[in-house]
Amino acid sequence: MAYGAYIPFNRLDRKHIKEFYGITVPHGYKAVANYDEDSLTMAIAAALDCASGFDSSTFDGVYFATTTPPHGEKQSATMIAGTLDMKRNARTLDVTGSLRSGSSAMIAAFDAAARGERIMVTVSDTRLGAAGGLHESLSGDGAAAFLLGNDDVIASVLGWHSVAVDFYDNWRFQGDRFINSWEDRFCHTQGYTRFTMEAAHAIMKKTGLNPSDFAKVALYGLKPKDAVAVAVRMGFSPGQVQSNLIEEIGNAGAACAPIALVAALEESRPGDKILFITYGEGSDAIAFEVTESIYKLPPRRGVGSYLTSCKTDMSYGKYLRWRQLLYFEPQRRPPLVRPSLPDRHRNLKKILGFYGTKCKVCSTPQFPPHRVCIQCQSIDQFEDYKFLNKKATLTTYTYDYLAPSPDPPTVMAVVDFEGGGRFVCLMTDYDIKKIRVGMELELSFRRLFEAGGIVTYFWKAMPKR
Repeated sequence: MAYGAYIPFNRLDRKHIKEFYGITVPHGYKAVANYDEDSLTMAIAAALDCASGFDSSTFDGVYFATTTPPHGEKQSATMIAGTLDMKRNARTLDVTGSLRSGSSAMIAAFDAAARGERIMVTVSDTRLGAAGGLHESLSGDGAAAFLLGNDDVIASVLGWHSVAVDFYDNWRFQGDRFINSWEDRFCHTQGYTRFTMEAAHAIMKKTGLNPSDFAKVALYGLKPKDAVAVAVRMGFSPGQVQSNLIEEIGNAGAACAPIALVAALEESRPGDKILFITYGEGSDAIAFEVTESIYKLPPRRGVGSYLTSCKTDMSYGKYLRWRQLLYFEPQRRPPLVRPSLPDRHRNLKKILGFYGTKCKVCSTPQFPPHRVCIQCQSIDQFEDYKFLNKKATLTTYTYDYLAPSPDPPTVMAVVDFEGGGRFVCLMTDYDIKKIRVGMELELSFRRLFEAGGIVTYFWKAMPKR
């Protein structure tokens, strides 16, 4: 087992929401996915973090859990499998529609792990609250990922228990853009508190454990103090409650409790027991015990690194623009052309896995793939060459203030890779004051544009976080 996480680079100080509407808002920040990000791209970032130090081509499947899938009809897990360079017969599954979809996917993966398989579970959300409402100020964007198997296990599963109830508290009907909610007191007393406590007491009874046996409890909560309040009623002390980071990044929906679980694992030691509790139309409770293998886990960013790597000067106006909550005059440009799906299919390995080629004659790497070597002019003498994990450096760049963009200026970059190869691309997640020739970059899978009902995804470069 392994873990990973992703938290967007941009953070909105909630005081800007207060200044705009004159309302009371929670303290702290909310993590805001860039205009070129969605639940799928964030899940890919978390999955790549989770897979650090592993050969992802050996994974047996990937499950994607979210309440905000980018497609109404089209699986997203297949795209995650492609970016991880997984084998063609990998099992893919999307689990959607519930805030506990992440724990549901994990429990399904436990069955596969018992058969000796290794499954990547990614949980990601970009939920949208109506402007000026409670969910706008509380919600934040983020993702977590877990590699589940039965070899080199860093945390063994002691047991789990599920509670399933058809309960309305938060919901979105087909076509709804914003979260709908019922009255808070009813939701808390009849739903959240009741279901999470039932699941927690049941799993402790199954495992024979008491609250004092756990080092941490990672628990979903809509508001910053919800998790502590209900955990104390379960018998835990406030010090045992792992922060679900609502004040730092916001409530990440289905990824809220999983992100807290990643944070708990980052701070854990062998022998620590962690109780993981999700919520949504019931509750899932899973008990883990950390093993000595936690010390063997290759380095990863996880929650800790992403928390400190951020840009906090975002304005509320930019947030409204990125979330398309304002209507702007259409750009005086020709309409975007729908991409060629046959061309995409032919180049899928390049698009998802970021493969180029390497000349068999002179060993020159190049991207994108060509039939003729740019160095020795050999024809059709190539082998596949993956650029994704190669060190990248900014060679030159330009600002474009004329190109239509939700975040002008557009920055075009020329990127050189260690060992050879050059890539001309868009940059993202940058602080324009800190862009310098020679700076180290990394690749990030993002949305390029949407045309004809098709979203085109590809890799962009960003300063190394």
